[in-house]
Amino acid sequence: MDNKKFAILAIIIVVVLLIVAILLPQKKEKEENFKEELLGIDYGIDGNITELKYDKENPVVAIYIEKYGSVVLELYPDVAPNTVNNFISLTKAGFYDNNSFHRLVPGFVLQGGDPNGVGSGGPGYSIKGEFMSNGVKNDLSHTKWVVSMARSSDKDSAGSQFFICLADAKNLDGDYASFGKVIDGFAILEKIEKNEKVIDSNSGKLQTNLKIKKVLVDLKGKDYPKPEKMNS
Repeated sequence: MDNKKFAILAIIIVVVLLIVAILLPQKKEKEENFKEELLGIDYGIDGNITELKYDKENPVVAIYIEKYGSVVLELYPDVAPNTVNNFISLTKAGFYDNNSFHRLVPGFVLQGGDPNGVGSGGPGYSIKGEFMSNGVKNDLSHTKWVVSMARSSDKDSAGSQFFICLADAKNLDGDYASFGKVIDGFAILEKIEKNEKVIDSNSGKLQTNLKIKKVLVDLKGKDYPKPEKMNS
């Protein structure tokens, strides 16, 4: 190779390296400051408290599910106040960021919120179950799109895991702490229910957990205290 060709090749290599060096930081910045295009929710903010466009008096929560998009919930503090306080507290602390949905039972529920991603983990404490069989009035029926707390056989074992009803599940009424409802992003949940592969129909274990990239909460100008904990 003569000197002229070598010089041209060297220039090309330098140009390519410069382009890569310029584009990589931009790509990283784009990933860190992502925006849900369909609903216009900016998840790139610092912290987890923001203002969302939904005209509600109750707190509103936006969950970004990687590869799918946003699911938006309205929480009902008048129905299950301590459960709502707990969900808000965990969201504000970033507990649900980079968490996951690990369980899917089509026609029934989508469940997540376990930091271990297997269904046995939690925040290190539990809260009292706010439902009728545990001596707490809760008249929010488990109809389609209602959000409720998962638990073990212990009625006061709920911590961070929650589920979204994908169909009416009124058999759960009185035994699980329903505390909110999906108000936007229904098509996202329908796509997940249709497309995601369940490898164990008994447990609802997914072949691959769905990553919850970030969760935001709009408190609508109100203050919510930390939850009362059963143990920690």
